[in-house]
Amino acid sequence: MEENNILTAERSLEIIRESIERSQRTITRNSALPQIWWGVCVVVFSFIIAYLWANHGGPSWNALWAVMWLVGYVGNRMIDKKKETVPTTFVGKTIGYVWATFGMFCGGLGLMFCLIGKGILPLELIMPKVYVFGCITSIISLCFGMGTAITGLIIRNRIIQICGFIAGLGGFFGALHFPGHEQLYVMAVVAVIGLIVPGVLIELQNQKVRRA
Repeated sequence: MEENNILTAERSLEIIRESIERSQRTITRNSALPQIWWGVCVVVFSFIIAYLWANHGGPSWNALWAVMWLVGYVGNRMIDKKKETVPTTFVGKTIGYVWATFGMFCGGLGLMFCLIGKGILPLELIMPKVYVFGCITSIISLCFGMGTAITGLIIRNRIIQICGFIAGLGGFFGALHFPGHEQLYVMAVVAVIGLIVPGVLIELQNQKVRRA
């Protein structure tokens, strides 16, 4: 009886492990198009906002990022309808929490600097004697890369991990070398490396599997 219980416990652990691995593979396959979509949204809006910032009114055009999130969300919902159905799992929830946290932090940071830029919130109240507008793109790029790398670690995808590290660290240090609207070009590159490249590579792998 004791031996049967041990075998049953081992089989249960094996089933759980197989379920987690299957969920990781499915989530990886499903992540290709959303990554490409969000990457394209960031790139397009980065160029639009950079152009408007440089030629038609300054940094106030950063408010268009809110429009990007709306456009991205609507497009992502349409992509979700065509994705392979996967049961709600700890892996899926964890990835959702990672990107929800990223969105809240970056959204809050962007709102804070927007209020500072309009003079509603005094800079000295947040960071006395330190001018940090030039660092916002660096901070967001670093958070972006961390979110991508953590996602790659969770689903055990080395491509996403590497792209996340390159995008995060490269964007953080790269943005420090560019003033004003030019930092948005760095953000576009971060999106390409951190989202579009891994998304395209995963989609190519998916197509290879389908043909096999």
